[in-house]
Amino acid sequence: METSAGSEITKQETVGPENIEEMTEPLGKLNSNSEEIEKFKPGWRLLSAFTSIAIVNLACALDATIVSVALPVITVALKGNAIEAFWAGTSFLLTSTVWQPNFVAFSHLWGRRPLLLVALTFFTVGSIVCAVSKNFTMMLVGRSIQGTGGGGIIALTEILITDMVPLRERGNYFALISIVWAIGSVSGPLIGGALAQAGAWRWIFYLNLPIVAIGFAGIIAFLKLESRKRTLKQKLREIDYVGSVIFLGSSTSFLIAITWGGVMYAWSSWHTLVPIIIGLFGLSVFVIWEAKLATHTLLPLGIFKNKDTNIAYFLTFIHGIILWSILYYMPLFFEGAQDFTPVLAGVSALPQSLTVVPCAMIVGVVAAKTGHYRWALWVGWVLATMGSGLLYILSPSTTIPAWVFLMLVSGIGIGLLFPAMALAIQASAPPKDIAIAAAMFTFFRCFGQTIGVAIGGVVFQNRMAANLASYPSLSGSATSYSVDVVSLIRQINAMPNSDPRKAILRLALSHSIRPIWALMCGLAGLALFTTIFIKHYDLNQKLSTEQGFDEQKKQKIKETGGDPELAAADALPGAVVGVEKDTGAFNQDVSNDTSSAVRTGETDVAADDITPVETAELKK
Repeated sequence: METSAGSEITKQETVGPENIEEMTEPLGKLNSNSEEIEKFKPGWRLLSAFTSIAIVNLACALDATIVSVALPVITVALKGNAIEAFWAGTSFLLTSTVWQPNFVAFSHLWGRRPLLLVALTFFTVGSIVCAVSKNFTMMLVGRSIQGTGGGGIIALTEILITDMVPLRERGNYFALISIVWAIGSVSGPLIGGALAQAGAWRWIFYLNLPIVAIGFAGIIAFLKLESRKRTLKQKLREIDYVGSVIFLGSSTSFLIAITWGGVMYAWSSWHTLVPIIIGLFGLSVFVIWEAKLATHTLLPLGIFKNKDTNIAYFLTFIHGIILWSILYYMPLFFEGAQDFTPVLAGVSALPQSLTVVPCAMIVGVVAAKTGHYRWALWVGWVLATMGSGLLYILSPSTTIPAWVFLMLVSGIGIGLLFPAMALAIQASAPPKDIAIAAAMFTFFRCFGQTIGVAIGGVVFQNRMAANLASYPSLSGSATSYSVDVVSLIRQINAMPNSDPRKAILRLALSHSIRPIWALMCGLAGLALFTTIFIKHYDLNQKLSTEQGFDEQKKQKIKETGGDPELAAADALPGAVVGVEKDTGAFNQDVSNDTSSAVRTGETDVAADDITPVETAELKK
């Protein structure tokens, strides 16, 4: 290949480190004094691909909330019991959490798009199984399959945005995904409640099919990514079979016990303690395997070497606990303490849900303009702490204007935190691990959601049993009422207003939820304190990816007069793109900075030998 200066260049792969796998420092440090990076200009194909990804996320968002309000109707229709109804919601959350790391690891080998299509297939098959269920066993199988696909969709969405969009612009795209989830979270209970009341609960699951079909077609048509050059034998050899089995088994064991503790079995029961112990032991073995023994790891532990990344993961975990506690227990408050129907309970969530959208957008826009994101962490956690504490005031007599205002505060805080934490993680992660770091953001949030429901359940049951025990007329039912809150709410709503027990039960339920808000306030305060120690990283970082969007490469081929090698070096603004060496072996990345410097003819030094300092000198 001849440059304009007439010098011949071969095998240009890197800037500084030989490839992205050797780049262990966050790009925020490496680029802290670099020049302004070329402005990102998404084309119509990238925007179409992103829209398709957003559409399938809408299906996931709807499914996360649409089922809960319809569970009483579904339980009656399928002749289920309270435990089966409990698992209908839990199975989705459980499987979506434990399968995420596997989808991420396999996407490195088989490509993002194929794995996303596999996840969509799981989600679709699960929806169909749920829709045609004849009994609750079929329903639980369908929900588990749905959750597996949903976990893949959620995790791969984070990675795909990381692959397609430079860090400084990602806040806007994360905010758009947050909008989709807000729409799904708000409309889900309304649609689910309306369909349940109309006796058409099966359409809750049929509704997913046209949404997924549109997204599926769009992903096939528009999501064209560079793929890693590997033979089938190489791909199969690089799978961490042992790590995958250990992680799936141990995480499932731990989360199942956390989920059914206090619901199906007492926390002191061996049914709860044994799976927790096995799960924790298995996770310890998994860490040892990944750190010492695995040739190809499922989860690179290098992402946990940076203090700031670890803080951001901790914040994400706490955020998941608080978010899901609010989503899960606020409807119970409105249906039980305020005597609302499921549809009205869904409407009552609007003040909190709708504030997430504009707040997430504000963070994305400000981060893109200024490069700063820590302000959103500080403000967000201050408001989340205040908002969780203010929810403690809620009671059966709280007026509509009062609870609308009380819910706005926490909604604003939660909205600010969504994109801010994602940016904090990706800015501090080393380039070689940035994809898995992005995916672990969703894993820790989902993990926090599972823990949040479990913690809230323990607090609620203990307080509810204690509150009812103080009333002689209800003390005999204290245990049964505290364990099965769904049945309790149905009984409260069925009681006439003249029944004195109704007022007692409404007040007891309200007071039993209050300690949950106190606990969430404390956790949010702890998260706020930890933000003091998180450092700022430059968002003006180059897009480093081995599976970049193909549209930019085609555009660069046109700009370079049809030379695909030049285009590969400059395929994205500051991109690092996969190419093949003369030997045919895959080398993950090329830096357009180094290749551009060498192509000018200012030096005949091999690109492999150029260090970051020397590259800077070449630019001068």
